Parts: sequence; C-alpha cells; structure tokens
Amino acid sequence: MKVCEIFASIQGESTYAGVPSVFIRLTGCNLRCSYCDTAYAYDEGTELSQEELLGKVQAIGLKTVEITGGEPLLQEDTPTLITRLLDKGYRVLVETNGTRDIRDVDPRAVLVVDIKTPGSGMSGKELLSNLLFLRQKDEVKFVISDRRDYEWSRTFVKEHSLIGKCTVLFSPAFGAMDPGELSRWILGDRLEVRLNLQLHKYLYGPEARGV
Repeated sequence: MKVCEIFASIQGESTYAGVPSVFIRLTGCNLRCSYCDTAYAYDEGTELSQEELLGKVQAIGLKTVEITGGEPLLQEDTPTLITRLLDKGYRVLVETNGTRDIRDVDPRAVLVVDIKTPGSGMSGKELLSNLLFLRQKDEVKFVISDRRDYEWSRTFVKEHSLIGKCTVLFSPAFGAMDPGELSRWILGDRLEVRLNLQLHKYLYGPEARGV
C-alpha cells in the first residue's frame, strides 16, 4: 500500500475529537477541494506492506486508528487493512470523501463521510447511494465556508433525513468561516447538528504535519 505518513496525534475532528490516535494517511485523492490542507497526500508516499503497517501501529501503542488520506478507499487493499486492524482489537475510524462505495468497509469500523459543499469546488461528486448504508455510529461531515455552504448543507441534511440516522457534523473551513458565526446560524435554526472544530489546528497550528 502507498502510505503518505503514519503518526500519533490527538484526534482533531468528529465525535472522537480529543482522543489520542494513530493516523494512517494513505496516498492518492480523486478530488481537488479548494480548502484542501493535505495536498501533499495526492502523490507523496512510500510503499509498505500491511505487515509493516500493522507493526508500526503496534509500536505506537494506541488503540484508536484513523485511516485517512487523500482518499483511502482508492486503494483496493484498504478494506482488508481495516478488517485486520479490527481483528486485532483496534477501534478504527475511516475518513472518506464520499465518492467511493462504502459497502466493502467492515461494519465494525466507524465511517466519517464528507459531503462536499459548493465552496469546496467539488460539490455533486459524492456517491449518494452511500447514504443508504450509514449506521447510527457513522458520521457525515460538511465543511462550511460561508452562508451559501451553510444553507446548502442545511437543505441537504433535511432532504436526505440525516438527523437521527447518523451524527451530522458542520465544520467551519479553517481561516474562512468564523466558528462563532456558524454556531449562531446553527442555534438560530435549532439545527440538531454538531459543530465540528479542527482541534488539531488549534493545538499545533494549521501548517503542522505528523502531529
């Protein structure tokens, strides 16, 4: 598998924010979002066997593992890696951009599925059939850059009956959307979503890698 980086850090997003975790960032992405903060993962990486990867995870010594990218489900062996980690007792989160079929992902994993807003420049590329396979423990994330993104996301959530089906995350685009303003919009609409700050950027800075 082509691996961009593997490191220990504090989980920055999702309902697991704050949890010490191992991150496996796989190389490759089929989207080019305007606010992407991991463009280095488009091509940069080293080929590692799954045995090597599992050994590195074990050496780090944490029980929560996030598989991310890029887009981790572009690599055909990713579902096997997820299952092997789960079989070894790890809690596994999979962050995906929503354009790849999630049905091959082991149901014991937690999926965090991005839905791309207009501000990303990639809206409409998601695989809508994935929404049918979400479970209550899974999460759907919208990165909000402005009021237009907010209203678009609010409509999407309602049209697809996501509230109650899974956790819905509204994440302000770092440096573009004021978190306080977004929180006021959510409260004003009494919208049952979770404000999702990128904790790692506040802890380590927006340019930090491998933390």
